[in-house]
Amino acid sequence: MNEASASLDSAGQAIAPRARNVTLALLTITYFFSYMDRQILAILLEDIKADLLLNDTQLGLLSGFAFAIFYATLGIPVAALADRMNRVNIISIALALWSGMTAVCGLAQNFTHLLLARIGVGIGEAGSSPPSHSIIADLYPANKRALALSIYSLGVTLGAAAGQMFGGNLTYFFDWRVAFIAIGVPGVVLAIIVKVFATEPMRKAEPGAVDATETPSIGEGFKTIFANRAALWLILGVTLTSMIGYALTGWTPAYLIRSFGLNTLQVGNIVAPLLAIAGVASGLGSGWLANRLSDRFGMFAQPLMIAALKAIALPFLLWFYFAQDAVWAVGAYLVAVLFQSCYLGPTFALIQTLAPLRMRAVWAAVTLLIINLVGLGLGPTMVGVISDLFVERHGDESLRYSLLVIASFTPLAIFAYWRSSVALKQQPVEAL
Repeated sequence: MNEASASLDSAGQAIAPRARNVTLALLTITYFFSYMDRQILAILLEDIKADLLLNDTQLGLLSGFAFAIFYATLGIPVAALADRMNRVNIISIALALWSGMTAVCGLAQNFTHLLLARIGVGIGEAGSSPPSHSIIADLYPANKRALALSIYSLGVTLGAAAGQMFGGNLTYFFDWRVAFIAIGVPGVVLAIIVKVFATEPMRKAEPGAVDATETPSIGEGFKTIFANRAALWLILGVTLTSMIGYALTGWTPAYLIRSFGLNTLQVGNIVAPLLAIAGVASGLGSGWLANRLSDRFGMFAQPLMIAALKAIALPFLLWFYFAQDAVWAVGAYLVAVLFQSCYLGPTFALIQTLAPLRMRAVWAAVTLLIINLVGLGLGPTMVGVISDLFVERHGDESLRYSLLVIASFTPLAIFAYWRSSVALKQQPVEAL
């Protein structure tokens, strides 16, 4: 293996470019399945509501808090294991678990059954992101990490779109139960493929450390992350952004069906592919731009870029909720998605860059704990609760105004990213 075909990480392990690319691709596909299994519920909400006689608050719990509480809190012990054990094994076991539980959702006969199955999906998915972030951080240096994590984060956009596409078609021609089962089973096969073909890189050694095999405690992870002002503002920004994003992703198909009269086939085959294109363009473009800006100006330019792009997206997002015509509404939403989907890759790349080397999985898990408890837990749940509260005043349009309330938090997210940029400019960052 020569220099043209291999590179060395800081621990001295040779990693062939092909193995690195295959691993990134498999982690991205795994993340894709994670979001597809998680977000297929969004396009099935109206059918489930009618079949199981549920209200919006119950649907919000299924989309948000019931899933998030286990997904987020279990990420912490999983991260501790990921800093000590084989990360590929953890990911493959988790993938098999959440895929199987997604299929079980199709067997639910009432709200309690579906709630327990969704909790099972959340437990499984807790084992995916922290070890994946840690692996990518060990595979790529800081100046390439934003693009690598942006590629990985395409799983969010593509997975959510695929969930709507497959879910929309399967529930239209069959029913929502078939949709869950058909989406869940292939993930079990993928788990075997990940186990066989993904590379477990050697962890990078802490410079000057006496014992590079010693790993930090969860308490030390919390202590170091809360001592870093840039990281705190960054986490606040991504938490608010995630709350808005999860609310939109979880309820937009239902909003389009209720307020504009679209059916699941139209949402799945027309709207979802367009959103996927906009999301992919935003994810890849922002990752590339973040790397270029940090090379030229420094790491502080990355959160500043996110703040600027989100500011451009805001008026189009508001237009989406005030529009009365489906074509104009979807068009405005596409523009909003194109600019506001810029945050995931650069944000998580910055978290990994700011983290002490032996705390990368722990920092990822702490970040995911906060953004998922608040963002994923509260976002979709609040939409359902507010929608039920607004029914008496707004009738069938209650969901529209509920989503508008959640979108009003966007300026706070923009402010938090700007403050993170200011803090990063004032503190040195060792790019490893």
